[in-house]
Amino acid sequence: MKNPFGSKILLLVFFFTSSLQNLQAQENRFAGEVAALVVKYADLPTYRGGIVFTGSSSIRLWKTLEKDFPKSKIVNTGFGGSQTDDLLLYLDELVINFEPKKIFIYVGENDINAGKPVRQVLSEYAVLMERVSTKFSETEFYFIGIKPSPSRWEKRGQMMALNEEVRMLAQNKEKVTYIDVWTPMLDKSGSPNEELFVEDRLHMNSKGYKIWKKAVKEHLR
Repeated sequence: MKNPFGSKILLLVFFFTSSLQNLQAQENRFAGEVAALVVKYADLPTYRGGIVFTGSSSIRLWKTLEKDFPKSKIVNTGFGGSQTDDLLLYLDELVINFEPKKIFIYVGENDINAGKPVRQVLSEYAVLMERVSTKFSETEFYFIGIKPSPSRWEKRGQMMALNEEVRMLAQNKEKVTYIDVWTPMLDKSGSPNEELFVEDRLHMNSKGYKIWKKAVKEHLR
């Protein structure tokens, strides 16, 4: 007799195997880079209770971050071209273990570029904040808004929508701040200021980081 559940079982096995493979691929994608960051900041007592900057390559490539704010105890755990779910995967190693009083987050641009819906990104932001707040209820969250990258200008609608959602979230939730870098990185015509980016038109040069420094500075007092 033919098993009526045979095809359904095979389908479930397929989806389970695919999900497992995706998770393993996600874990392997940044495992080496995360391990290096853990080693770099192995002297945890020195960095506990300070300020964590984390997220994707725009944070990772902020090479002058510690020099820009010498009076602040800063940890830079930006990694790769990460998305929000990547950060969630390594949240303990890159954020929670430092017991931060403030977290500056730049993540979401890669999510939108990969086709992830704004609502999904917001849901992952919520999970991130919940996981940290469960352990450290006084931690403050600073979301650096998505920047207007010239190479991704066709995605501006979704990116502006995400920025607006986070701005409204910050207005209605304690210990959450939205930092606008979109507006000051536009030129007079309302397009991305190409002078702020390197040749790939995605990552910033020193002029771009100067704008970020100014935007962040008031929140480090």
